[in-house]
Amino acid sequence: MRATYKTFFVFYVLISNVFVNAFEPISTTFVGLGFTAVGRKMYNYVYGESCDSKWITFNSTGLEVALDQKLFGQHVASRVIQKAVTGFMNNKKPKKPLVLSLHGWTGTGKNFISQLIAENLYKEGMASSFIHQFVSTAHFPHLSQIEDYKSELQQWVKGNVTNCPRSMFIFDEMDKMHPGLIDCIKPYLEYYENLDGVTYRQAIFIFLSNAGGEKITQVALDFWKAGRDREEIKLHDLEPALSLSVFNNKNSGLWHSSLIDKNLVDFFVPFLPLEYRHILLCGMAEMSAKGLEPNQDVVDQMARDLVYSPKSEKIFSVKGCKTINGRLDYFT
Repeated sequence: MRATYKTFFVFYVLISNVFVNAFEPISTTFVGLGFTAVGRKMYNYVYGESCDSKWITFNSTGLEVALDQKLFGQHVASRVIQKAVTGFMNNKKPKKPLVLSLHGWTGTGKNFISQLIAENLYKEGMASSFIHQFVSTAHFPHLSQIEDYKSELQQWVKGNVTNCPRSMFIFDEMDKMHPGLIDCIKPYLEYYENLDGVTYRQAIFIFLSNAGGEKITQVALDFWKAGRDREEIKLHDLEPALSLSVFNNKNSGLWHSSLIDKNLVDFFVPFLPLEYRHILLCGMAEMSAKGLEPNQDVVDQMARDLVYSPKSEKIFSVKGCKTINGRLDYFT
């Protein structure tokens, strides 16, 4: 009887989703993103996840431990993320959503840190229906459809925040997004108490981008050449130049963005390029995650096989820890 009841509601959810879409111009791009707010709400009801403290509870200690033990070589990003997210979650009456812009080379931990935030906020982690992830090249590929994307993105954000105020939106590949598109959500990041009856102040928006990576790397290289410890690098050594670099980068989705111009991004978080020693730590952690006995010799062979830059000094791993999973299979 229970199975029949659930089957009926799943069928109802699907029909509801189609019905709502008949009145909302959702393109094939956005159909792939999941149910509409109405369909998603019914889905949550059937399968158990709901927008309350049973499913959404922030674990500050868990995030701190995860950042300390699982994220390597990112002392600046770890500290900023821990303080920013904890401060926001402990604020009972935030005046605006939390907006974080994460920058750095590929493989330095930007996606991973988003995952750690999710795992310590939502019971379902990244599988939570209250997390919405967009990849620019997959979801917004055509410049000719940018006006449609803007309208649909606004509907998506509004509908899902209406469904759950504590929603998280992750925008990946911001450096490949069409300039001007992200500005369509500017009203939702402002200091409004509510907008058309919806309050966005409890939501979290995270932008991931490779833009600014060269600027971050140059600062890290300058510290190395001056004989200064990497851990001496502070946020103020990077953030002002980073935000300016991203704002003026014509190949970035944040080029001349009103989000930056109106100071709606709370933190520009730099991810430093990873050195050989960090690759070793990533390798050992990956072996443990695979259920293997960590082997220093195997990890060392794998790390030495990677490409490092600049060509003369060979300090920083070009791909960070991104390819380690597959490469370990080759060496084990």
